[in-house]
Amino acid sequence: MRIIWNGHACFTLESGDYRLVLDPYTLEVYPPLSVTANEALCSHGHRDHSHLAAVTFQEGGESPFHVQKMAVFHDGEQGALRGENTVHIIDGEGMRIVHCGDLGHLLSEEQLAAIGKVDLLLIPVGGYYTIDAKEAKTVVDAIAPRVVVPMHYRHGEFGLRPVGEVEDFLALCDADSIRRLDTNEFTLTPELRGVIVPKFIP
Repeated sequence: MRIIWNGHACFTLESGDYRLVLDPYTLEVYPPLSVTANEALCSHGHRDHSHLAAVTFQEGGESPFHVQKMAVFHDGEQGALRGENTVHIIDGEGMRIVHCGDLGHLLSEEQLAAIGKVDLLLIPVGGYYTIDAKEAKTVVDAIAPRVVVPMHYRHGEFGLRPVGEVEDFLALCDADSIRRLDTNEFTLTPELRGVIVPKFIP
């Protein structure tokens, strides 16, 4: 399965000719987004996660993905600050991908049990609007996915100003497990493991 990081919290999952895009955005701190997909999922209604105008929808066959939705909160105050958020649990090609959206709190034992065994976890690490680096590491340790990709952080001239950099999260990870890419995409295989850091390609 091909995984493409489009910046911020937006990813494209590609299986065969079918493309599923998650959390398309519009943000002044990123170049305008333009992606092509058969289907789009948004974790919540904020414009940096639900800009469907950036998606060109294409016709295709039946989706190879099975999607489950888990209701969580955008903050640690039961949604009082920023509302609700959806964690998308996506099964395809015999693997499970979990996109956390703007997760704002640690997960309960019941939520962890519902998520189950995870092959790829896409998790925010920047803090302020979401969980921060330490909280993200706690969630990662609880889920124990094969592969982790951090998202929703500030990097170079890109990303929201109040949030932290990805290095804050990486400093908490096993250095030998970290793989920094020179591209914004990789292939998710049953053998792949570790923390993958794609490079944003404007």
